Amino acid sequence: MQEELMVATLKDVAELAGVSVKTVSNVVNGYEFVREDNRRKVEAALEQTGYRPNIGARNLRRGRTGFLGLVVPDLGIPYFGELAGLVITAAQTNGWNVLIEQTQGQRERELESIATLGPHMVDGAIVSPEALVADDLATLPDGFPVVLLGEQTAGFALDRVAIDNVAAARAATRHLIDLGRTRIAFIGDNPRRATAALRLQGYREELKAARLTAPDDRVAGAESFHRHDGMLAMRALLDGPADDRPDAVFCCNDLLAVGALHEAVRSGLRVPEDIAIIGFDGSDESRYSLPPLSTIAPDKTAIAAGAVRLISERGSRLDGAGFEVVEPPFVLQARQSTTGAQES
Repeated sequence: MQEELMVATLKDVAELAGVSVKTVSNVVNGYEFVREDNRRKVEAALEQTGYRPNIGARNLRRGRTGFLGLVVPDLGIPYFGELAGLVITAAQTNGWNVLIEQTQGQRERELESIATLGPHMVDGAIVSPEALVADDLATLPDGFPVVLLGEQTAGFALDRVAIDNVAAARAATRHLIDLGRTRIAFIGDNPRRATAALRLQGYREELKAARLTAPDDRVAGAESFHRHDGMLAMRALLDGPADDRPDAVFCCNDLLAVGALHEAVRSGLRVPEDIAIIGFDGSDESRYSLPPLSTIAPDKTAIAAGAVRLISERGSRLDGAGFEVVEPPFVLQARQSTTGAQES
């Protein structure tokens, strides 16, 4: 007959260590005011018994669920997949697990995800909205911590973590201008995406500053920001007189840039000799494309850590005042798709 598996309790650990149950609880919960000799005895007893705390019960006693919500448009876009992993890491250091929802940027699905959020499910939510407006968040419980990701133009009165998309787009466009390119196109126009509008604004501002034109036929739209959209957009940009084709393209994300790169090469163009291409997001995929893709790389680690910190701090505030905007840095990673130089 199989021997019944016994689960160690705080009392078992206390008896083995020769201390009180309260002392064991203080050690398990990380309190610092335990005598060092007692802490060592408890830690040894914990290891010997294999005691594991009941996280669910502990969270209930503390009035928390132990979970954060993360709502993103599309995990198939590497930026959001990489960011989700970083949010999970940052949340774990604060004792949270993460529940993830993806919305495909559709307002109905964003509304559905928001409607399920609340203190009965999660201790706070990190949301990257595409289609929501400020009134959509009116149903959230008072005091429920929500942090938005990305620059927003809808007037949300919430904590936010976002890079300066206009400045980043200007940096990407300036990089192409500094390389001597004069017929610079843009891929990724989409009026439903606030970040796309801001990046288009930065592109146009930098061209204007350089006294270069940005005709409408050099601005290509994109529906879902995947490789196929980038390929179709590049095909449309190249469908014109050879002497008026773009000699450079700034793409709103790295997947669009990979699709554009594919179409340029398929069309017989040399990258970057005939056309230079730069993306946005600093995804791992950009490093391993052929040729490697230049890109604007936001500090995703800082974005994730900043969002989790704001959730933690907002949850501890009682006055509800002082919404904060965190602006992580970005860098331009110049690679072979614009410079022609291989990375060492």
